[in-house]
Amino acid sequence: MSSLHNLVAAELAEAVNPRVAEMATAIATKHGAASRAVLFYGSCLRQRDLDGLMLDFYLIVSDYRAAFDKAWLATANRMIPPNVFPFAHRGLAAKYAVLSEADFARLNSPAADNVSVWARFAQPSRLVWAANDAARTTATDAIASAAPTLFALARPLIASNDVLDIWRAGFAQTYRAELRAEREDRSGSIVDADPDRYRRFGEAVPPAAMPRKNALQRWAKLQRRGKYLSVVRLAKASFTFAGGVDYLAWKINRHAGTQIAIKPWQRRWPLLGALFLVPKLLRQGAIR
Repeated sequence: MSSLHNLVAAELAEAVNPRVAEMATAIATKHGAASRAVLFYGSCLRQRDLDGLMLDFYLIVSDYRAAFDKAWLATANRMIPPNVFPFAHRGLAAKYAVLSEADFARLNSPAADNVSVWARFAQPSRLVWAANDAARTTATDAIASAAPTLFALARPLIASNDVLDIWRAGFAQTYRAELRAEREDRSGSIVDADPDRYRRFGEAVPPAAMPRKNALQRWAKLQRRGKYLSVVRLAKASFTFAGGVDYLAWKINRHAGTQIAIKPWQRRWPLLGALFLVPKLLRQGAIR
């Protein structure tokens, strides 16, 4: 594990655009002493021109109650993590998700009841702000569990021992465990975008796996849970994410090539508007 941990730590420490670092600091400052770390991830990692894009961050906090000035936001974050908020800073737009250190560690581990965190942090990310060295170490330790979690579940599904095939199989399963707007081949393109990185990380993952039958049962459970959570989080975001229904339409249009237009009544009642969209998009195949 030490080899993988070193790879994760080095990747997290790679430099980012100064505008990204400034935005991360602003996000941390907004939540005061509760802020422990800010992570930058997603497709924008590979982009040089950030204008017009939606940047993705995770804010890791010590405690939900300390992070929010409204008790109901802390309760929502604890019951259905994470809360997601829009953010703007010096001409850039972003959204950031909030997790406690304890939840971040759990959701990167095999104990996670859904794939949403470890599937993302098995991919490249950057630790762009940390409260101190202890916070940096805690975040790194959590992320170092993400790839082993994916490999333990994906290895039993395929006959190949090639680590890139294991990555592809794992990401394909995670895409089936959430409502996704991306093309069906998107999971494979993640690995193909940087095969050297995924080979190095994959070869450093300890050789542990579960019986194939157990892995299939686990994936089936994760997929049922993931689809349910996707809808629940969508409903929750209508309360916590200003303009959430517009963001949903923008993301689906971008990834699925659709031309969804949000109607005024959907902005007025975003919960109903978002929930109204889901079955329609499923029928059209825009999300899966």
